Amino acid sequence: MTTFKSPRRVALYLRVSTRDQTTENQERELRDWAERLGFNLVRLYGETASGTRDDRSGLSQLLAGAHRREFDVLLIWSLDRLSREGIGPMARYLGQLRAAAIRVMSYQEPWLDTGGPVGELLSALFAWIAQQERQRIGERVRAGQARARAKGAHIGRRPRRVEVEEVRRRRAAGEGWRRIARALKVPMTTLRRKAANA
Repeated sequence: MTTFKSPRRVALYLRVSTRDQTTENQERELRDWAERLGFNLVRLYGETASGTRDDRSGLSQLLAGAHRREFDVLLIWSLDRLSREGIGPMARYLGQLRAAAIRVMSYQEPWLDTGGPVGELLSALFAWIAQQERQRIGERVRAGQARARAKGAHIGRRPRRVEVEEVRRRRAAGEGWRRIARALKVPMTTLRRKAANA
């Protein structure tokens, strides 16, 4: 069980999707909220990027700051400001923050307070939903593969064709296995096995 010490240092995470939007409203409201709660603002992470992307620099900096314990509480405008990648990535981000003992609170969703009495329940619920999502994705992938196989499609990597005569010619010219494997774009172990069995 993760316990949270009395929070003092707070960080804000602000995000908008496009350049014609601004984080000013989010920032003003979150600053006021932090002040009302008696928190000391120490970090502000903001960015303009789609919430569906997993390569956002502001989010990466936020997670790194959490790992370094630069703040105790993270205030967000709403859950979709943190991520719109789906429940799996969202659960992962909240799990990373919880593992760093960072309390997450949402201005628009009062029920989201990972340091409150329902924090563990929320974490377990998000993890369960993420697991269900992964299972559904796996089932859809397997169903799609079965349908493709039924239509005669090959699933998976095709074995590379090795021209044994080309390998013998190159070996006779003094080339090493590694160089031949690179030139023919075949793993060295496959190349040697095919050459030995020819």
